[in-house]
Amino acid sequence: MTYSYIKPRFKKIVSAELQLVLIFFTISIAMLFLTYGFLKLKIYTFEQNAVKIQQKKVELNDAIVKMQHQIYLIEQESEKAEKITTENSVLKESIKNLFDLVPDRITLSQVDLKKNSLVIYGTTPSKEVYEFLLQAPLRSIFNSTYTSFYQLDNGWLSFVSTNKMDDKEVLK
Repeated sequence: MTYSYIKPRFKKIVSAELQLVLIFFTISIAMLFLTYGFLKLKIYTFEQNAVKIQQKKVELNDAIVKMQHQIYLIEQESEKAEKITTENSVLKESIKNLFDLVPDRITLSQVDLKKNSLVIYGTTPSKEVYEFLLQAPLRSIFNSTYTSFYQLDNGWLSFVSTNKMDDKEVLK
């Protein structure tokens, strides 16, 4: 007995519409997992870059500290060099002034210049020439002046003049 005029069809559990919906859900879920994986990978690479940047920052800070120390040492050396240059120019000027102070009639054979004393060895035609032309200017510069004279064979006098300055005046 047949109740239908059409031939019976085989019925599927999953229809074409349901298959289409399942495919779209599967693609959507796959895209979500792929996006999640991509974001996890990016987060990992950003964290690795952050660690590298932090290490580089520490290295650069160490380098900055070393450079600052080197700058400090160079500044110290520069100050020392400037001080030595100043002292040398003052000493050069003092020596020039000393030789300008010596008259033509007096001949110097040796000069010992120290921080607070000056010892001059030389020859002069007479005591008076020495006293008026060289000893008077030396007395105006130094606190104490002592001179010894020795007679030479040619009639001239050899002298040793020791001139000292107080320590307080040297510091000025």
